[in-house]
Parts: sequence; C-alpha cells; structure tokens
Amino acid sequence: MPHPGILFMRLIAPLPLSWIRGLGAVLGWVLYPLVAPRRKVVLTNLALCFPERSEAERQSLARQSFVYFAQSFLDRAWLWHGHPDVVRSRLKITGAVQELQGEEATIIFAPHFYGLDAGATALSQQIDRRYTTIYTPQPSPAIDAWIRDSRRRFGHVRLFYRADGLKPIVAALRSGEVLYLLPDMNFGPQESIFVPFYGVAAATVPSLSRLARLGRAKVVPITTRMTATGYEVQVHPAWADFPTQDLEADTALMNLRLQDYIDTMPAQYYWVHKRFKTRPPGEPSVY
Repeated sequence: MPHPGILFMRLIAPLPLSWIRGLGAVLGWVLYPLVAPRRKVVLTNLALCFPERSEAERQSLARQSFVYFAQSFLDRAWLWHGHPDVVRSRLKITGAVQELQGEEATIIFAPHFYGLDAGATALSQQIDRRYTTIYTPQPSPAIDAWIRDSRRRFGHVRLFYRADGLKPIVAALRSGEVLYLLPDMNFGPQESIFVPFYGVAAATVPSLSRLARLGRAKVVPITTRMTATGYEVQVHPAWADFPTQDLEADTALMNLRLQDYIDTMPAQYYWVHKRFKTRPPGEPSVY
C-alpha cells in the first residue's frame, strides 16, 4: 500500500499552482500557533540574527516563514510528480548561467532557502551536467526511497551519504561532476568550527573551503527564490577569492556572504532549523 503522504502529493501534483500555494498558506498559518516548539526556534533565530528589528516585525517574519515552509513542502508535489513541461515552465534560471557550462570542477554553494529542492530540480532538468549531492537518510524506508528517487528524477544525479567521507566526493569533482552543497546548517560539534553568523558564534562545517581546495573546484553560489509563478534560481558569479589556505577565514567569509543573500529575502531562509544548537564551551543553550 502506498505511503499516504506520498499518495497525497501525487494527487495534488496536477492542481493549479495557485491552489497548491493557497493550501500551503493555510497550512502555514495553522502550523504557526500549533507547533509551539518550532515557532520558538524560529523566533529565537530571528531575535539573535535581527536584534535591531522590533518583536512585532520578527513575529511577522516568522509567520511568513511558516507559510513559505508549508508552500515549498507542498510544491514538491509538482516538482517531483508534475509533467516535465509544467516543471520547466515554473522554474526560471537567471544570472551567470555560463558558470555552469563546460566541465570545470564546480561546487554549487546552495544555502538553505525553502526553495532548495526547486533549485536542484531546475539545474538537473535544464543544465546538462553530471551532478552530485550529499544525502541524509530518512527514518521511513518509503519516504527515504521517495526522496532519493525524486531528487534523481531529471538528468544525471548521484547521491553520496555523509558516512561515505570526502574521498568519493573529491574524485567526483575532479572528474567533472558538479557538487550541490548545502553546508550552512548545524551538523553538531564534529568537524565544525565556530565562526560568526549575524554576529553570533555558530558551529559551521568548513566543507565548502575544504572540498573546493581538495577538488580544485570553483565555487558558484545559487539562491532560489519562491515567486508567484514558481521559482527563480539565480546563479551568481564564481567567487574569485575562494578558497584560500585559511579554512576558518574562508568559512567566516561564507557566512558573511550568506547573510547578504538572506537579507534579500529573509522570510524564505530555513529558520525552522536550530542553527545555534551547538554552543561554544561554557555557553548556555539559546533554545
């Protein structure tokens, strides 16, 4: 018997985008008062990162964030089950697209905006390269298979697990595969270093700098923005001054540039994540 959640996503996939977005807006507004622990996480993150904003402004931003979260979740219905022509029509790639042409070793720095799966789908469907990304297994076998298969729906996509280590990823980069990397989350104290994020010490994996150096790869940031007609995937110019030999300085620079991207659409960043869960020695929990 199919998983009920997956069946639901298949059923709503053909609906007009406005209907799916409307359903997502309702779901977001319902979740905001109901899911108190996650609401507190979002509000804590916003208070730490935007102390200059009033409490009312941060609450409004949090409500918007919940709506975007719910809408982007339901959008996976058409991203993963919609007709390919419909998917293509709703995903617009803009900016320095030439950075992704050819066979040069390339890491895509893809921050955790709610449109992260839309960005990956757009690239694998519309730009002919071989892609890799790092995948975290899901507890449910049915959900795990659904996500793995859906992220490999278009083009040539290979998934690595964190337990696989760096060696196969570096080999893939050197062979011309593009790595879609999302290093801007708290993955715990292992392998992390503390660098500022909006002025707050944040445990951050230095994988972007390390993999770029080992794979002799350029770093091309992309930001995916939800729009009324789908998503805009903006390809930014490659970073000319990255990586260096200073792992900590590179990681701090990554966070600083990430802030610039977030400031253009703060409600669409993944604030539901406990970004500051790991604290420096001696510092109390913020959640």
